[in-house]
Amino acid sequence: MRTERPGTSRARELRQQETPPEGILWSKLRGRRLGGLKFRRQFACPPYTLDFYCPDAKLAVEVDGHVHRSPEQAAHDARRDAVLVGQGIMTLRVPANEIAKNMDGVLVTILDRARNRIEKKK
Repeated sequence: MRTERPGTSRARELRQQETPPEGILWSKLRGRRLGGLKFRRQFACPPYTLDFYCPDAKLAVEVDGHVHRSPEQAAHDARRDAVLVGQGIMTLRVPANEIAKNMDGVLVTILDRARNRIEKKK
């Protein structure tokens, strides 16, 4: 019998509840469509679930909607990012409205950040 990684069931739920900006971005990241890089969607990284994760670059891409503008949420995000840095994972936060307004710029930023992280590992 196969055991499930911690957080996997929550990640599965979140994949079913993706926001429109997450769905649009996923359509550009899935299947190695961005520079041949592998991305995972709603990746379980206990105690968190990452919107998108590139394992080769150890890069999390988070789509932040309007709720992330509150001081409380910003403080939570900062704590979360610090925990992830402790695991060697860098977080790139992308405002949800930027996906609709400037998808090309978002993709260039993600690709540049991922490639830079991969180069530093060499």
